[in-house]
Amino acid sequence: MGKIKVTPCDIKGLYVIEPTVFRDERGYFVETYNQNDFREAGLDMVFVQDNQSMSVKGVLRGLHFQKQYPQGKLVRAVRGTVFDVAVDLRSDSETYGKWFGVVLSAENKKQFYIPEGFAHGFLVLSDEAEFAYKCTDFYHPGDEGGLKWDDPEVGVDWPVSDGMELIISEKDRKWGGLKDTFNKY
Repeated sequence: MGKIKVTPCDIKGLYVIEPTVFRDERGYFVETYNQNDFREAGLDMVFVQDNQSMSVKGVLRGLHFQKQYPQGKLVRAVRGTVFDVAVDLRSDSETYGKWFGVVLSAENKKQFYIPEGFAHGFLVLSDEAEFAYKCTDFYHPGDEGGLKWDDPEVGVDWPVSDGMELIISEKDRKWGGLKDTFNKY
């Protein structure tokens, strides 16, 4: 294996990825993606689009998924800290409806791979965060679906600190729960 450590999560298909950080008196260097290292770890996805967003503390984005054109995502915080969550929406999965979360930060340099078939979202824990993600398919307007961020059936344990005001878009406030969302299809 090269310079990237790939750790499978409790939910099949999810991986936490930790690149090796080379530090010296000048700062650091990190290789965040290497196709050979990923393939050696059994991850052979092809990325076609990179995205980046900036959000302030308390912003909760998600939980999003694509209906007809699902995307795998390799996500990381390039500045600040987020709590990143994936929810298994694969109807034939033993872990359908289960979630996994991980803290991603500029300091820990961890990345999280979420394959097709999952809803994804994150909560910003620092004053600001810049969030970058590589996608396995292009964005298709009108194809986005969502799952209610606080659906009790899923039960994501978001780390909302005392006094933190959540900032959630109108669109994200309107998503239905697991039963509501998937009984329609």
